[in-house]
Amino acid sequence: MHTTLTLQDLIQSLERRYPPSTAQGWDAVGLAVGDPRAPIGRVLLAVDPVDAVVDEAVECGADLIITHHPLLLRGVHSVATTTPKGALVHRLIRSGIALYVAHTNADAAAGGVNEALADLLGLTGARPLQPLPGADLDLLISYVPTPQATSVRQALGAAGAGQVGEYTGCAWSVTGTGEFTPVGAANPTIGTVGQHERVEEVRLEMVLPPSRRSVVVEALRRAHPYEEPAFSLVPTAAPPSPAGMGRIGELADPITVRDLAERVADALPATAHGVRVGGDLDATVRTVAVCGGAGDSLLEVVAAAGADAYVTADLRHHPAAEALARTGAPALIDVAHWASEWPWLPVAAEHLRADAEAAGGRIEVRVSTHPTDPWTDRLESTNQEGRV
Repeated sequence: MHTTLTLQDLIQSLERRYPPSTAQGWDAVGLAVGDPRAPIGRVLLAVDPVDAVVDEAVECGADLIITHHPLLLRGVHSVATTTPKGALVHRLIRSGIALYVAHTNADAAAGGVNEALADLLGLTGARPLQPLPGADLDLLISYVPTPQATSVRQALGAAGAGQVGEYTGCAWSVTGTGEFTPVGAANPTIGTVGQHERVEEVRLEMVLPPSRRSVVVEALRRAHPYEEPAFSLVPTAAPPSPAGMGRIGELADPITVRDLAERVADALPATAHGVRVGGDLDATVRTVAVCGGAGDSLLEVVAAAGADAYVTADLRHHPAAEALARTGAPALIDVAHWASEWPWLPVAAEHLRADAEAAGGRIEVRVSTHPTDPWTDRLESTNQEGRV
């Protein structure tokens, strides 16, 4: 017997893998159309929210479409049916189909768009070209009598300390000797006013988000046996995140630029755009950078990272020409925007199935293979004289 999953269940799964907080500030991700309480049995994944994708969703009986590109990216003042996007919203609602968007948050995520492209091309050791900053953390250092160390650690964990990635209760401890002299109106748990004490204590260290400082300190004061517990809060430098824009990695064996371009052409869906190459076709490639979608903004980052080639989409004339003119410039391999992002869809589909099963449910997930690239044909020039 399988649990019926709701749209909210799937949203929670998607947002664990592709946190909306990692989306670019200009982006519009998340639920665009639909009721979170609605049951979901069948899902269609696509790059673009367009009429052909809705046709496919209606045909296969999907309750939910997940797209990479937003339907409503800029400010919206009307969804009247007199506009193409308004008409699509009305059609989705009439058909009982929800629409969810994972865009730049899916680009940045581990297991997201860029990582799928890197994996498809056989890159090893792939890491972000431009890592997102990691989460800020404080380090709490406290000293607890040995018998109470476990209970204090548990209280701090319950207050939000000691979480590192998918692990909770994380702490470091070492036993030593604490010394103090109670004076004046002190009411010591251990010892006598006016007498110097030496107590076996545990030095306890746990990390916590800065937003939990006051809650964790209050939990420490409540759980600690001392009238005045000794502690320090030390801000730490945020480590690079495993999420970020683009990816860079290494090929198992060096190949030529021509070989890499052929690998790209074989791996990605065919488009009218095809695969364009800038640079020496016979140059050797070991390190490859990739960016699904428009990659102009990372050209300088790619060069600084020491890539031998860069696979991306939507490269414009002037930025590409300027990048290739530099000494030691990486070769450029330019593909269709849609094709560069499509490889993520089968990966996301497997993640959805696995998450549904882990939750005791089952959903059918279909990946759209309908090409939604806006360019539908390409004509070869018949001008043999090279005039422009």
